[in-house]
Amino acid sequence: MRKSEITRTQALELLKKYNKEPFHIQHALTVEGVMRWYAKNLGFGEEEDYWGITGLLHDIDFELYPQEHCLKAPELLKEGGVSEDMIYSICSHGYGICCDLEPKEEMEKVLFAADELTGLIWSAALMRPSKSVMDMEVKSLKKKYKDKRFAAGCSREVISAGAERLGWDLETLFEKTILAMRSCEEEVAEQMAEI
Repeated sequence: MRKSEITRTQALELLKKYNKEPFHIQHALTVEGVMRWYAKNLGFGEEEDYWGITGLLHDIDFELYPQEHCLKAPELLKEGGVSEDMIYSICSHGYGICCDLEPKEEMEKVLFAADELTGLIWSAALMRPSKSVMDMEVKSLKKKYKDKRFAAGCSREVISAGAERLGWDLETLFEKTILAMRSCEEEVAEQMAEI
């Protein structure tokens, strides 16, 4: 069983040290919540904190060092007391895009697949009258996914490769990730209100 060497409070402070934009903080909190949901639902409940903190810190270097994404992260994470295995897991979400660390563990594969997808789902949710994922259906997400102009920054190739890496079809990945985002939407909104 893997445990984080830093607490969730320390991880959030570390994230905020390098990220000031509400958009980036909200994305980090969302991915944290999604990773916690996946840990519980895939039978890794004992590692929920590890999965969540990995999700929270996955883009730690993106706001200040977008050109060095996943390359600058190890230095910032080491300074913050993050373990080598978690640093590997965090950096592996950039596999094939900005680094060559391959996602191997189930948690790393989930992070690789869900990170991009949360961006697409959130963009789709903002187009809804509810501005929420609570009433989002897989069918409407599939339409947005097929429209390459919609949320063009969310790589369909990465999402598709992520599903394949997990041995899931896209529909399964969409369905699970929508459920994961529903599980944390309210909590993320509450945390953002405090920032």
